[in-house]
Amino acid sequence: MRRFTTIKDIAKALDISVATVSRALRDAYDVSPKTRQLVLDMALQMNYKPNFNATGLVKSSTHNIGVIIPAITNYYFSTVITGIQEMARSKGYNIILYITNDSPELERKIVQDLSVSSLDGLLACVSSASDSCMHFQGIIDDGLPVVFFDRVPEEMKGSKVMQDDYNGAYQAVKHLIESGYQNIAHITGPRGVFLTENRLRGYQDALRDNQLPARPEWIIYSGFSQKAGESDIVILFDKNGPKPDSIFAVNDRKAIGAIVALKRKNISVGPEVGVIGFTNDPICEIISPTLSTVAEPAYDIGRTSCELLLKHIIKSNFAGEEVVLAGALINRESTVKSR
Repeated sequence: MRRFTTIKDIAKALDISVATVSRALRDAYDVSPKTRQLVLDMALQMNYKPNFNATGLVKSSTHNIGVIIPAITNYYFSTVITGIQEMARSKGYNIILYITNDSPELERKIVQDLSVSSLDGLLACVSSASDSCMHFQGIIDDGLPVVFFDRVPEEMKGSKVMQDDYNGAYQAVKHLIESGYQNIAHITGPRGVFLTENRLRGYQDALRDNQLPARPEWIIYSGFSQKAGESDIVILFDKNGPKPDSIFAVNDRKAIGAIVALKRKNISVGPEVGVIGFTNDPICEIISPTLSTVAEPAYDIGRTSCELLLKHIIKSNFAGEEVVLAGALINRESTVKSR
């Protein structure tokens, strides 16, 4: 475990008692405002972070669980949160949400500021690339249990709960091939995100196993939004050279963006260019044509990740686990090709 600043270090720096520092940090009534401010300033200067295990011994459990998540406005993440909340509430815990808006910079700031929060554990769906998640290591080293879910950092050890991205992608591309499509493009997420890379591998291996080429120019990295999907289609169809006859999108939002952009170009979705997504958002059954997709077990991911975190909270030496949940292919109109 790394060496981090303690209240003894602050007391020594200010030449006051450890008890005074402790009371000042807890905003006790018998500490003057001047002394409390001196302690807070020194704590900030020395990058003091509470030892979550030690504070737990003093004040028992807070019964609060933090949840870092990219968004709450789409079906997938709202369903994940429902699973988390139902498991947490059944065990007497509250959840505190931190929304990153898919910003790695905001994610880092939230994690760095977590020392001011009273949490028993943390659930995190990362926005940063897998090799840029070491900001989580600090709070793990300080004793806060952390479980990663959905988008997880590949290089970091610990408990993780995710869907089977590789096999889901493989099945999506295999479905396109069996539906008669031969020239399959992939509009994917940001480079370096573990989810992105796993779905890319599934796409590439499905093409290889069916003796179809994986053209580098047909693999487009961008964001996870509908707008990103629309922009990706412009890139694919506005440049010179061969055009794809189908699109595998990293998620449903990008797939819907692809459908919107293809319609603008008067391209018939399904008969001319097939589109398949990944999530099974309810809008898949509303949009025209209805969207083929790989259904993710969003509720189970939330519930399982929370259940796993509670095991870590109750038993500090609980060994980390990796849980992978399977998805299911759903065939709809967007992959019905003209014969």
